[in-house]
Amino acid sequence: MAVTMNDVARAAGVSLKTVSNVINNYEFIRPTTKQRVLNAIDELGYETNLTARSLRSGKTSMLGLVLADLSIPYYAELASDIMKAAWDRGYRVLVEQSGNEADHEKAALQGQFRSLTDGLLFIPLALDAEQIIEAAGNKPLVLLGEFVEDPRLDMVLIQNHSAAAAVTTHLLAGGRRRIAVLGANDGDTTGSNGLRLSGYQAALAAAGVEYDPALVVGCDWRRDGGADATARLLDSGVAFDAVFGLNDALALGALHELLVRGKKVPDDVAVAGFDDIDEARFASPSLTTVAPGRTEIAERAVELLINRIEAKGSISDVQQPEAAFSLRVRQSAP
Repeated sequence: MAVTMNDVARAAGVSLKTVSNVINNYEFIRPTTKQRVLNAIDELGYETNLTARSLRSGKTSMLGLVLADLSIPYYAELASDIMKAAWDRGYRVLVEQSGNEADHEKAALQGQFRSLTDGLLFIPLALDAEQIIEAAGNKPLVLLGEFVEDPRLDMVLIQNHSAAAAVTTHLLAGGRRRIAVLGANDGDTTGSNGLRLSGYQAALAAAGVEYDPALVVGCDWRRDGGADATARLLDSGVAFDAVFGLNDALALGALHELLVRGKKVPDDVAVAGFDDIDEARFASPSLTTVAPGRTEIAERAVELLINRIEAKGSISDVQQPEAAFSLRVRQSAP
């Protein structure tokens, strides 16, 4: 007959809840109580799998990755790079989708998902820095993305401002002067959207081109969002000769809508994106975009997190490295 948690509880002289807390690596268990439960697990042969074995060392060799939605191509490709980087260092990765929901993000920081991992890579979109710090506890945590920036938190950053400025400068060098931006609203200053918009504005100013808020169109960062935003621009009669999607999905949606409407790309309208997802190379025409250093981001984030895990908190200085970016010039905006 299989050994149950009730058997372990009886053998250790503790409650069923205490056994569950030990198995889930709850922080506030007395060491002597935890040891009695571990001894009972060993003696009875209960749950002789990774979780039970990890209780001895206090290490699961698992990293957690929390992101909004794996259907977003950049997140899917970043997750793949993170898994490769972790594998090379002897770790595995558990992935949780938050759906941009604050309750889901908080649950990943505090709940069973976190108890299964030694540390967490986290792309927050709903929680602010104070909420993250309050919920995170003592386990190592490294942030990705720019929705939250705080000097108290480890994070690996994209050069959003400089990279967006580089894309815009490239479009301006090609003779474009009416460059529409998809994925931000006039006045945005924070997060990836705000930082990329500020890079666009800086490049316009450096070239002596006036900023026009009518060319900035807010929308969801998806292909249908890019297509819809482009359709609204075309229907409004606002003149534009280039489109800068603040991610590649937006740019690809714009590219589709322009072609459906009979616009020639790049002759009538140049199109550029941001992220350099795999699909960008195979679009027709292929998509000019900026590669934000995704592989470097994954490598540095995993390395930083594992250093925190294996140093057991002895490294005190917060680290916030930036990844290098590069422009990928292709057919949509030569």
